Order: sequence, then structure tokens, then C-alpha cells
Amino acid sequence: MQAGEVGEREGKDWLLFVTLRNIKRKTMKILHLSDTHNQHRQLKSLPKADIIIHSGDVSEAGTEHEVLDFLNWFADLDYPHKILVAGNHDFCLDGERIDGLPPNFHYLCHSGTEIEGIKFWGIPLFMSEASQRNFSQRVAQIPENTDVLITHRPPYGILDFADNYNYGCADLLQAVLKIKPKYHLFGHIHDGYGVEKHDNTDFVNAAIMDKDYKMANEPVLLEIKK
Repeated sequence: MQAGEVGEREGKDWLLFVTLRNIKRKTMKILHLSDTHNQHRQLKSLPKADIIIHSGDVSEAGTEHEVLDFLNWFADLDYPHKILVAGNHDFCLDGERIDGLPPNFHYLCHSGTEIEGIKFWGIPLFMSEASQRNFSQRVAQIPENTDVLITHRPPYGILDFADNYNYGCADLLQAVLKIKPKYHLFGHIHDGYGVEKHDNTDFVNAAIMDKDYKMANEPVLLEIKK
């Protein structure tokens, strides 16, 4: 092989390296899970990601002891960013703030955060807000530039079916169809685990428990362009 050929080969390898590095920088990996109901410490060897998102029901009885155990576990996980939205079982968080969280731990309660250019918005499901009117008012607050919407409750008719009934929210569905986030992440309905792709939005129910409250499903690994 001639020296000129070596230089040409090295140049191509360098270009490939730079191209792959740029591709890596332009995407973000998200690990989504939900409905762990106190069984979070059973989760081992979780996949690597840039962000881990839990969309509610971290506890069973909603006690401070249960939720604090989850918060400590979640905060110690080796992920650059963590996002939590509360579920209907997480009673003790209703109307409360969570103080003392690390800077990379984002608790979203009718609020949002932006991470590396990606805009996240979170809506919990508390019984004090469970009436359709109250929940619809909260849904109306979702910013139109949301990239990833995180709720505990599913939208109506999408991964929300159990016991011959659709438990999702029609107003939430209409908001998602209007805003067109890249992802809508949720849980709540254990039978609805899965991913449903629509034209503009991927809907993801990442409930880890099955209908019998047994660990049956895996967290869902997703990717989004920055």
C-alpha cells in the first residue's frame, strides 16, 4: 500500500469518526418506565440512556416512607437526568413540593423542563384533581412546543383498555393530536403496556406491573433527535 493510499484511508476513518460522533450528539436516549408500585429495587441491569423517566405510581399505599425509598433509589441511578411524574397511588405528593433533589432530578407537577434543547412537560394524576373539569384545565396548560409529554393517565383509546373499558382521557387525546409531541409517555393501565405509533406522535405505556401487580414488563428505550 502506497503512502498516499494510507493517508486517504486515514482521512476516511477520521471522517467516519466525526460523522458518528455528530450523530451521537444529535440524538438523546430515553428510558421510560411506570407503575413500579414499590418494586423498583427489583429492577436490575437497566439499559443505559441519557434520561430515565418514571410516569407515576412509584408506591402502593402512597406513604412518605414508600415514596422516599423510591426517591433515594431513583436519585442514585447512574443517569445524567431523571424525570418523575406522580401517579394516583402516590398520595403523599398531592399538593406537596419535593425539596432537596439533586439538580439533575426533575419532579414535574403541571410543569416542564428543558434538557439539551428537548422540552418536557409533566402532568400527575391526583385524586384531588381527578374530576374531568379539573383535569381538563390542567391539560389546557400544556405548552404547544412540548417535545415529550409525560402523564400518568393515558389518552382515550390508546393503550388504555382494560376490563372492557377505555380509561383514557378524551381531552388529553385532543391536546396531543393538536400539539403533536414526538412522544407521549404514560402508564396507569397495566394491561395497556406497549407502543403505538401515529403519524406525529409515538404513544408509550410503560407500566412494569401486569394486572395482577406482578413484574411482567420491561422499561421502554426510546430515542429522540435534539
